[in-house]
Amino acid sequence: MLAKQLLFISSLLPLIQAQETVLGVYIFHRHGDRTSKSTPPTSLTDLGYQQVWQSGNFYRNRYVDANSSPIFGLATDIVKTSQLSVEAPVDAVLQNSAAGFLQGLYPPVGATLGTQSLANGSSVAAPLNGFQLIPVNAVASASSGANSENSEWLQGQSGCNKAIVSSNNYFFSQEYLNKLNATAGFYSNILPVVQGIFTSATDSFKNAYTVFDYVNVALIHNSSIPSSDLLTEETIFQLRTLADDHEFNLAYNASEPIRAIAGSTLAAQIVQQLNNTIVGKSKVPVGIQFGAYASFLSFFGLTQLPAVSENFTAVVDYASSMTFELVTNATVTNTSYPSVEDISVRFLFSNGSAAANPLTTYPLFGQSETTLPWTTFVSEMNKFAIGDQDTWCTQCGNTDGLCATTATTSSSPSATPSSSSTSSGGMSKAVAGVIGAMVTLAVVLGFEALVLLVGGFRLVNKKRLAAVPVEAASPVAKA
Repeated sequence: MLAKQLLFISSLLPLIQAQETVLGVYIFHRHGDRTSKSTPPTSLTDLGYQQVWQSGNFYRNRYVDANSSPIFGLATDIVKTSQLSVEAPVDAVLQNSAAGFLQGLYPPVGATLGTQSLANGSSVAAPLNGFQLIPVNAVASASSGANSENSEWLQGQSGCNKAIVSSNNYFFSQEYLNKLNATAGFYSNILPVVQGIFTSATDSFKNAYTVFDYVNVALIHNSSIPSSDLLTEETIFQLRTLADDHEFNLAYNASEPIRAIAGSTLAAQIVQQLNNTIVGKSKVPVGIQFGAYASFLSFFGLTQLPAVSENFTAVVDYASSMTFELVTNATVTNTSYPSVEDISVRFLFSNGSAAANPLTTYPLFGQSETTLPWTTFVSEMNKFAIGDQDTWCTQCGNTDGLCATTATTSSSPSATPSSSSTSSGGMSKAVAGVIGAMVTLAVVLGFEALVLLVGGFRLVNKKRLAAVPVEAASPVAKA
């Protein structure tokens, strides 16, 4: 009898040992529903507020709530702001979206937890039923530019000279000119719908995204639309498809990787945050950034996700999010933290608020596995990530502003190549060598300088993104 019990227990050991622990996450999130870019300034709508709050609540249930499998060491009820790194550019839509998301992630705690006793014996309750105040750091980077939601030009906030030139090259391509001419009649037919905002000269494929954006916002919010009978399902489908094609081509080009500067700088931010989590043994396990949709598309292109599904060439829906989970199957306690060899990264994506759309795993970098060893993840990201000021200035060809020092140094007879740059324009060596080592203060300061330097993309989709499991990644009809 004892032998059978021992045999049964031994059969359970692999299951016990295989228990996964989430050490930290990085979430990149798009804003919720907003007003049209054609009628600035844009603002977050009540619908958009609800979308990001619901998304925050979803992530609370997944990573924070004590009844789930929370991130190792993460506070479950009363927030410890030191455990979160939350960023959004100086943009009303993105800042407010981040704030709304955090309200769902750490909701009001009620009168009991939200009350403090004072030295004089009295008690004080936090306002709004224990509403929790969580700071959102205001930053500007190539993945999230200041006022990006008011910019109608995809590269308008990137600040990267070569990226701007690269995107402009698209307007001289035969592919663009052919589509511009082929769709002239289509856009002319819908002019009565958008007249007053667009003219016969501006209502064209050249402004495919802003035309679609204006119509899309009207369809969501307006009870009546001029000449609405022209907006058939087929017409709306075509507007969306053309906008997708237009914006993806502005955001990413395989032969001109600098065009995807937003994705390159975002890649460095992701690795740096996850590395900080490892180095600090999950002291700051949660990184969250709200940014423009162009960053999604350029990152999708750089990580070869369109090869997984054509849907990854589409503009993501409002409140979409992509998540990078830092996981381990090793034992994790307050006195025992896994080595980098035992840590892996998993990529997940939700098209639209994760509360209503499945958060699905996908393989990155042309790999077949959806969970990659940390060392492999860093090595692959390092092929295109740009995480320090010198490399950014060199790759972008900028010589003014913060890049003036870099330009002067590089032109000096005694100057030597930056140790942080590579032939592929990768991230700094400090970031490339993050595995198990402390990122130096110099790199952190250099990256922060970059964060203040560059501005964000804005994009459109090509084929409407929908959550398609890896096992059945098939194109989704654009509607």
